[in-house]
Amino acid sequence: MTSDNRFNRGLFFFAILLAGAVAGRAADYPIQPVPFTAVKISGGYWHARQETNRLVTLPFAIQQCEDSRRLDNFDLAADTLIRRAAGETRFQNKPVTIFPFDDSDVYKTIEGAAYSLSLFPDPALQKKMDGFISRIAAAQEPDGYLYTFRTMHPDSPVHPWVGQERWVKDPELSHELYNLGHLYEAGTAYYLATGETNLLEVCLKSARLLERDFGDQQRRIAPGHQVVEMGLAKLYRVTGDPQWIRLAQFFLDVRGPGGSPYNQRHLRVVDQAEAVGHAVRANYMYAGMADVAALTGETHYLAAIGKIWDNVVAKKWYLTGGCGALASGEAYGRDYELPNDGYNETCAAVAFLFWNQRMFLLSGDAKYMDAFERTLYNGFNSGVSRSGDRFFYPNPLEYDGVERNNHGIAGRAPWFGCACCPPNALRLLASLGGYFYAVEGDHLFVNLYAQSEGEAVVAGNKVRLRQSTDYPWNGNIKLSVFPDYPGNFTLCLRIPGWEQGRPVPSDLYTYSDARPAGWSVRVNGKKVSADLRQGFLPLTRAWKAGDVVEMDLPMPVRRVRAAVQVAAVRDRVALERGPLVYCLEGVDNTNIFSARLPDTAKIKALARPDLLGGMTVLGIIGAESQTASGQTAKANFTAIPYYSWNNRGNAPMAVWLKCPTP
Repeated sequence: MTSDNRFNRGLFFFAILLAGAVAGRAADYPIQPVPFTAVKISGGYWHARQETNRLVTLPFAIQQCEDSRRLDNFDLAADTLIRRAAGETRFQNKPVTIFPFDDSDVYKTIEGAAYSLSLFPDPALQKKMDGFISRIAAAQEPDGYLYTFRTMHPDSPVHPWVGQERWVKDPELSHELYNLGHLYEAGTAYYLATGETNLLEVCLKSARLLERDFGDQQRRIAPGHQVVEMGLAKLYRVTGDPQWIRLAQFFLDVRGPGGSPYNQRHLRVVDQAEAVGHAVRANYMYAGMADVAALTGETHYLAAIGKIWDNVVAKKWYLTGGCGALASGEAYGRDYELPNDGYNETCAAVAFLFWNQRMFLLSGDAKYMDAFERTLYNGFNSGVSRSGDRFFYPNPLEYDGVERNNHGIAGRAPWFGCACCPPNALRLLASLGGYFYAVEGDHLFVNLYAQSEGEAVVAGNKVRLRQSTDYPWNGNIKLSVFPDYPGNFTLCLRIPGWEQGRPVPSDLYTYSDARPAGWSVRVNGKKVSADLRQGFLPLTRAWKAGDVVEMDLPMPVRRVRAAVQVAAVRDRVALERGPLVYCLEGVDNTNIFSARLPDTAKIKALARPDLLGGMTVLGIIGAESQTASGQTAKANFTAIPYYSWNNRGNAPMAVWLKCPTP
């Protein structure tokens, strides 16, 4: 695709998905992201990740949808519809997979394929997806209902989670509305990628049924697993039909009080102030609240999600950016309940990324993109292997090397019976470029750093940006700016919190040496200085084609300590460099659980281009280890980026190391 074509397609996405261009729309996010179709990650770490995602993970997920027989459920539902219509009034089929939410894995895979098609048109892939869509459409009932577990076996519930009537068990575990949320996200993505309305028509037929069943607000059923709110918001963006955003708001407002904290029905959403219950459900809901607030102008949701976000990052967030500490219920725990074997589901990380970008778009505060970056590079990134076809469901910060903690598997798994995480990671990676830049009036925000090219419209001026960098391995970034014509605007550069001496925007974690790293910025060779504004360095000037911004973000190795309330890591220390959290793995070290890191230990960053595609490791000299006889001896260790653990077989791993009390 040529640069101009890619830019034109990016404008299309920008106008339809996120710019509020539909006639009559009263509200939207004050800051608009530059769509992923207008950003090309052209080299370096994330380029390699995206290529693996496109060439390995996507076809692997498509094949798994078939091999796991998830698609067969749609065929069985269609078969029941056909045979009953032909007069076999008692005919039924039984599902061939385990869970009623298995439909959603197919939808997320189509969404990931749509994002790939947006950047890399592929007639064979589109034909394959059209085949999937025709099978989905055939399983839809005449009035729009789409839920294979009921349609294939309509006379009685075929699974204990399925109610005798539609929707009645959705507040518990039926996942009828959850499936539809992912369907709507897939349908809008596929329409925008291909121009084809085949899946969008399925979505709208389904949504019209929701309007008939819930639009009068008499049937007050709260989704048991949130995501339909975000899906309806995307339908609203594409169609401009306000009934869809009203439905999204209804599904928020019908929650609580008096329900279960597990799925956040214990209080009205506007009265909630801390993260509780199932972490994926929670984070999807908080993202949906942001969408509804932005698209309706009903800002009373914002105070709640602001308080909840503060609660997470101050008391319930892992150093790796993971969230949802408890395996029981896949849930947020109590304040400061952050065990090293914490659950940290990959899907919870994906949902946390969605939520944080929305918080930034509402506020312009870099702290949300700091949180985004921490989760992206660590707690999310660990969920997919370097090969692209092995996955983690939980992402602990400590592992003994043998436990079957990954849904019954020791180490990374090729797929899961509950397979929500792999296609979720697929769709996030495919659209990653959409998180790099954002625009508000004459302000252009630079949120993430990677070898890349992007295009945006700032104050009516098309501006091309080219980043040259080896980030995250070093913090030298060259940003070339090419406006169509010379013009005034403000380039806002995110100066990461870790660069300023703050690992997180709270006191949950702190650096032993909290001094700023000494960053600097030059424009056309001249050093510039300005006060940071909500974590961004604003550069206002008359920009012309060929202007060059050079950023130097030094990356010292940082020792991190947790707040004393975090009992699991009291008297322990972790290591970071730049945006990356590090760990010890048994492949490189022995006795890692007896490792001690005194302040006198020397730590040096070492380039290892030969290791797992190239990385920077930390060489630790003068640490300590306990011998078999219980004596303390000097020892040297090698630390690798946390995301890369368990790519060389099963071995013990630890992020937090013992250390003397300061």
